[in-house]
Amino acid sequence: MPEHPLEIHEGDWAELGRDATEIRRVVFIEEQSVPIEEEWDGRDVACRHFLALWNGTPVGTARLLPDAHIGRVAVLAEARGWGIGAALMRAAIEAARRHGHPRVELAAQTHALAFYERLGFEAVGSEFLDAGIPHRNMHLSLRD
Repeated sequence: MPEHPLEIHEGDWAELGRDATEIRRVVFIEEQSVPIEEEWDGRDVACRHFLALWNGTPVGTARLLPDAHIGRVAVLAEARGWGIGAALMRAAIEAARRHGHPRVELAAQTHALAFYERLGFEAVGSEFLDAGIPHRNMHLSLRD
């Protein structure tokens, strides 16, 4: 029995893809109307994946691309506000640090900018649309 109800698992697509697929389908395709062909971009096999389980139930996911971009951060609606997104981000940032990346980057939906800023990310460049949703690029230096 875990001491805390939240566990973050790290692995490859073969290990975590089934659960990550379902979470991303619900959050991005159903809730946010992201086109299926944009969500499934063919890059998952090359990524490190992170799966959040709350009391053993998959509730969130994120991925780290080989170039240190973090993406596909998704938490099911019923589990939002519990610190799951921040825990997923910390796990992805730590994995990037472990792999020697000098910084991590992401494209944040503009409504989530403050969330990423609380984790130390800085917004750069201007707003753009991705899958019809306003985004801004952000980065976080991993150098001391």
